[in-house]
Order: sequence, then structure tokens, then C-alpha cells
Amino acid sequence: MSTPQLKFIDKRPGDKSQGPFVPVRKGFQVRPPWGTGTFKAEAGEAYRVSTEVTRSDLWEHFKCRTSSFRDDYTVRPGLYAAGNPHSNSDVLVSANYKLSFDHLRRELKGLDVWIVVLDTKGINVWCAAGKGTFGTDELVRQITSAKLDRVVDHRRIIVPQLGAPGINAHTVRQMTGFRVHYGPVYARDIREFINAGYKATPTMRTVRFNMADRLVLTPMEIYPAMKKYYPWYALAILVAFGFQPAGIIFRDAWQGGMPFLLLGLISILAGAVLTPLLLPIVPFRSFAVKGWIVGIASLFVASRFPLFRQTSAFLFFFTYIFFPLASSYVALQFTGSTTFTGMSGVKKELRISIPIYLVCTVVSLLLLVIYKLGQWRIL
Repeated sequence: MSTPQLKFIDKRPGDKSQGPFVPVRKGFQVRPPWGTGTFKAEAGEAYRVSTEVTRSDLWEHFKCRTSSFRDDYTVRPGLYAAGNPHSNSDVLVSANYKLSFDHLRRELKGLDVWIVVLDTKGINVWCAAGKGTFGTDELVRQITSAKLDRVVDHRRIIVPQLGAPGINAHTVRQMTGFRVHYGPVYARDIREFINAGYKATPTMRTVRFNMADRLVLTPMEIYPAMKKYYPWYALAILVAFGFQPAGIIFRDAWQGGMPFLLLGLISILAGAVLTPLLLPIVPFRSFAVKGWIVGIASLFVASRFPLFRQTSAFLFFFTYIFFPLASSYVALQFTGSTTFTGMSGVKKELRISIPIYLVCTVVSLLLLVIYKLGQWRIL
């Protein structure tokens, strides 16, 4: 079967026309900064993408890793082109999380390839494969929607290795005729993988989750903890220590609550930063247990300073129950960012950990209430 030669064109200024595959995201013009032109495919009009990652892209990457910017950091699913692909060019598959998409396109300089972007709801390949959005049905849908069998003469498609848990290669071939090749872990090895005849070396199959890889993920765990939980926790602590029979005493709230506000920050850092950094060193496989151990160790170090020493037995037990578990809970969130555990392991941890968190939170609150009642000389 022959495929008509695709003619690449650029959008003229002011041209607002768009076909079904033109990726338009809120905040972008008709052609986003990473688009270098459009081409007419069998299913409509789509983008040719730049293989250069600009300073603007890098700034977006920074915001993505440190804020909620990542919640809508997507490209529209569909068919894309890098370079000047033809009917025998390779087809690569990506998630529609733009950070994943950018990592792929910057490694394609000098290559002429097609890119099929799946609708993973803005989730990266590894996590989306576990959640099922980077999956067989979505891959089949995009192959069919793009009319890929009329775009290329061959029947091969390259899926990133970390997406393998979500893809049933046999079903894809049955339903579309395309044979799935599982590519390397890292996009930087794509060129070598293709040149080797779609064969991956052991190095290409190895996931290297070193300290630098773990460190770059920690802002994603710190941000939600600081945004969603810490403000409410800080308010509760200030009210608890400031509340007196005569009303809220701000001096008491500040003086009594300050050590616990700082301990809350220490717990977040212990769970979101220290636990990931020390992941291979801290014993046990469970992230919840690792986080608890690091939380206890951090609390022990903090207790060497006079500010954190407790004279009340109730506050002492409150401190050593609540804060290590807070660190444990924050560390448990990191399990979805790693290659250390699978979905079954995560679900098992949640089944065991959540009831413990709930029970210990109730016990901690009771200890705090008893302390306050004793302070008021009711008990």
C-alpha cells in the first residue's frame, strides 16, 4: 500500500482554521510554541513538533515540578510528526503529560518519526500505565482515530518500556494489525534502539532511580502537603493552644503552638525529602514504615533542642505518636512516584496504613484534649 506524500505547511498569521487533530490547549495560540508547522494527515490536520526545548519550556517544567501547574500540563492526544516523516518512518507512543512529551521530542533531533500521543489525563507514562489510562484500549483508539494504517506502510509501533504494564501487545495486534515493540526505559536511548533493529540492550532495560532522580520529585510531594494540609494543621494548633475559657489568647497560641508548627514542617520534610533521599538505606520495603522511621529519627534530633522538649507527659506522647505518623503519611504518597512498588503493593500498604493513621490521629487528639482540660484544671 502506498501513502500520499505529506506536505508540511505553516499556519499563516491570523489563520484560525483547525482540523480534528490540531492540539489546542488553554493559554496557547492556534499553534503552540513547540509547534513548527502543520501537516495534512489522513485523519485531518496535525502538528509537526520542534525537537528543541526552549527556556520557556524549562520554566514550565520548573513550575510543573513545584506547583499545581502540572494539573493541566497537557498536550492534546493525537498524531504528531518530528522532522519529515514518511510512510516508512517509525511510530513512537507517548503520554499527553507535556513533561513526558517534551522529554521524548528533545531526543528526536535528526530523526523523522511519527508520534502518537495517548490521552492519559495528564499523567506520565509510568503512573498512567498503573492507572490504566496508558492502556490497550486507548492505544487502539488513537491508532484507529489517526488512521495510522493509511499513514504508514509498515505495522510496527514503539511503546516506552514503562508503559508495558498497561499494554497487551497481542490484543493491539489483533485489533489494529500493529505489532508493539517495547522501547527503552529512557527516551535518550530511542535512536540507538531503532538503529539496533528494535532490540534493547540490558542497559536500556534498566531503571536507574538514583538520588538525583528521587530529589527532583520531592517538590511534587512538598507542594500538596504544604498547600492542602499544613494551613489547616497550623490553624488547628494555634486554636488548640490559644483557646482558654476566657477566649483565644494570641500570646498563648503563638508561644504554645510554635514548637508544634515547626515539628509539622519537620515531619513534612522528613516524609517528602529525607525519606526519598535515603530510600535505599532506610530498612523495610514499606514506604509507610520508612517514613515512620525517618520521622522518629528526625523527632529525636529535634528533641535535643530546648524548644522541642516537653514537660507534659500528654504532650510528649502526642508528639511521638502524631508527628512520626505524619511523616509516614507524607512518605507513603511518594510510592506512586517510584519504580520500587507495583499497584498491588501500593494497595496493600493503603489497606494496612490508613486504619492505623485514623486510630492514631484519634488517640493524638484525645491526648491533646486531656492536656487542655488539665491545663484548665478540669481534670
